[in-house]
Amino acid sequence: MRLLLASCSGGLVGLRRLGGLPRVAGSSSLGMARVLSIENVDQKTLEEVLQETSAALRGGGVVAIPTDTIYGVASLVSSNEGIERIYEMKGRWRDKPLAICVSEVEQVYRWTKVTVPSSLLSRLLPGPVTTVFERGGDLNPALNPGLPLVGLRIPDSSFVRCLVEQCGCPLALTSANLSHSSSTLSLQEFRELWSLLDVVVDGGVISHGGRGGEEEASRLGSTVVDLSHTGSFSIIRHGMCVRTFIHTFVHSYILGMFFV
Repeated sequence: MRLLLASCSGGLVGLRRLGGLPRVAGSSSLGMARVLSIENVDQKTLEEVLQETSAALRGGGVVAIPTDTIYGVASLVSSNEGIERIYEMKGRWRDKPLAICVSEVEQVYRWTKVTVPSSLLSRLLPGPVTTVFERGGDLNPALNPGLPLVGLRIPDSSFVRCLVEQCGCPLALTSANLSHSSSTLSLQEFRELWSLLDVVVDGGVISHGGRGGEEEASRLGSTVVDLSHTGSFSIIRHGMCVRTFIHTFVHSYILGMFFV
């Protein structure tokens, strides 16, 4: 995926238009799904994609988006309807929590109870990591009901971060695949979900520069780390870059490892 996007507030630059916005066959409860390309597009087209995708989300919709690791499906955290649709379309057990996605490190403090130094949080985010903290009181009770912790992501993706900013609300985010299936790196790999979505954002094939087994390793998604206990951490899912994070935690911040 080649997407050059300077910043949400500073404008979208360095983009070349590739094509139009084709309509995809199939329908969902909120109408026809649309595939919107962000590959090599100009500023005007990219802004149109952001507007249409955010409008679908604000209307209670569910969209597919490319992140810095894999493709994901998302709704607004505040949308009970959207959250329910994610579980239904994936065939996902209700006891498997959804992560939340914000656009800036400062927002982490609103939605979770942070237990690590701000310098550590800034080293981890944005990036291919899901940080797990105790959930804050402002989170929608319908999101992961009964669970005291929540995973939080800031993908290293300008498009995703601008989308969150334009929505004015965090996203509920999980992988774009049927439950118990492999994570997806291209649109064709989750085609069976298209008719259940309102917008599918095409960022091309998500590549991490590997081949063969390395490509399969890239499907592991973000590294999930529990930071809810002050002074220690636990790796819940190794993900793409667990070695990097263990080095950061242990050697830079001397956090102990605990097991659950």
